[in-house]
Amino acid sequence: MSTQVNFKSINQLAIPATISGIAEPILSITDTAIVGNIPVDGLESLAAAGIVGSFLSMLIWVLGQTRSSISAIISQYLGAGRLEEVKNMPAQAIFLNICLSFVVLLTTIFVIEEIFALFNASGKILDYCVSYYSIRVWGFPLTLFTFAIFGIFRGLQNTFYPMVIAMLGAGLNILLDFVLVYGIDGFIPALYLEGAAWASLIAQAIMALLAFILLIKKTDISLKLTFPLNKEIKRLIFMSLNLFVRTLALNAALMLAVREATTLGDRFIGAHTIAVNLWLFAAFFIDGYAAAGNSMGGKLLGASDYDGLWKLAKTIFKYGMIVSLALMCAGFIFYRPIGLLFSKEEIVLNTFYSIFYIVILGLPMNTLAFIFDGIFKGMGEMKYLRNVLLAATFLGFVPSLYIGLYAGLGIHAIWIAFVVWMMIRGFSLVWKFRRKFRPLVQNP
Repeated sequence: MSTQVNFKSINQLAIPATISGIAEPILSITDTAIVGNIPVDGLESLAAAGIVGSFLSMLIWVLGQTRSSISAIISQYLGAGRLEEVKNMPAQAIFLNICLSFVVLLTTIFVIEEIFALFNASGKILDYCVSYYSIRVWGFPLTLFTFAIFGIFRGLQNTFYPMVIAMLGAGLNILLDFVLVYGIDGFIPALYLEGAAWASLIAQAIMALLAFILLIKKTDISLKLTFPLNKEIKRLIFMSLNLFVRTLALNAALMLAVREATTLGDRFIGAHTIAVNLWLFAAFFIDGYAAAGNSMGGKLLGASDYDGLWKLAKTIFKYGMIVSLALMCAGFIFYRPIGLLFSKEEIVLNTFYSIFYIVILGLPMNTLAFIFDGIFKGMGEMKYLRNVLLAATFLGFVPSLYIGLYAGLGIHAIWIAFVVWMMIRGFSLVWKFRRKFRPLVQNP
C-alpha cells in the first residue's frame, strides 16, 4: 500500500497528533496556573510543582523511549507489507518497560528529600516537593504504559485514538484540579498542592485504561505476553538504549536549567517554571508534524520510497514553520496576559517578562529540530540522534550556560543556552538527512 505525501495525508496524522501531544504540557500548565494562584504559599507551591514536574518529565522521557522504537519498527514493517512478523513484539516491549518503571519508582520514593535537595530546594519548597512527588510518582508506570500504546497506534498510522485519549485525560485533569486544589465548600476540602497531584494521578489512570480498551477493541495487536522473544526485540532494545542515553543528555540540560534557576532565587525558578511550561507547550504543538514525520517516514523507508521521504521532509517542515510563526505572533500579541494566567506575583511576572521574548524568538529553530527529530525516529536512526544530543548538550548548552552565568546574565543565560542547544540539534539533523538521502532521490 503506497503512502501519499500531501496536505491531507500529513494533516490526518499531524492534527490529531498535535492535540494528543499537547495533552501532557496542558496538564503541567494547568497545574502551574492553578498552583501559582493558591492563596497559601502560592510562590513556594509553584516552585515545588516546577521542580517535581521537571524531574518527573525526565523520568518519563528517559524510560518512555520505547514508544518511538515501537512506532519505528511497526511503521517500517507496515510499509514493507510484513506486519504479521512483529505483532507479538509490543506486548514484550511493554512488559519490560513497565518492570523497569517499577524499579525506578521503588528506588526513588525512599530518597525523595535527597533527590530534590540536589536541585537546591530547601525549607517549605523541599517539603512541598516531597508531598507532591509522593503522590504523582505512582502515575509514572501508567504514563509509560499509555505512551507505549500511543507508539503502537502511531506505527499503524493512527493518531486519532491517542488524540481522543489525551483530550479526555486533559479535560478530566483540569476539572479535578479545580475541585481538589480549591475544594468545594461543604463537600471537599481544599487540598492545594496535593490536590493537583491527585488530579494528575487519577487522569493518568483513566488514560491508561482507555488506551488499553481501544487497543484491544480497534487493532489486531495483542498485549498477551508470548515467547520466544520476537526477532526485533534486540533491535528495539538497542534503539531504546540509544534514545535512553540521548534523553539523559536532553534532561541533563533541562535539569541544569532548573538547578541554576533555583540557585538564583524563588522568583527566578517561578519565572523559569512558567517559561519552560510554555516552551514545552509550543514544542509539543509543533511536535504534531514531527509525529506525522515519524509515522510516515518509517513507512516510506520500509517501502524504499526515497522520493516520497524527501518530499515528506520538505512538506512537513513547511507546515511546521507555519505553525511556529503563528505561535510567535500569538506570543507577542498576548505577551503580558499569558504571564497573568500563571501567577499574580509581580516579582515573578517581571522576571518572566524579561525572558519570554527569547522563548518566542527561538520557536523556528525548535521547529527545525523537532520535525527532523521525528523523521529520524521513524527511520530508526537512534544512534545518530543520540550523538547529536550529546554534542548539543555538552558542547553547546553547558558551555553557553556557564559562560552566560559567569558574565552575569542570570536567567537570560539559561534561555540563550537553550537557543544554542536547539540550533546545534536542528542543523545537525538537516545536514545528515541531505547527505544520506539526496543521492537516493530521483526527483529532488
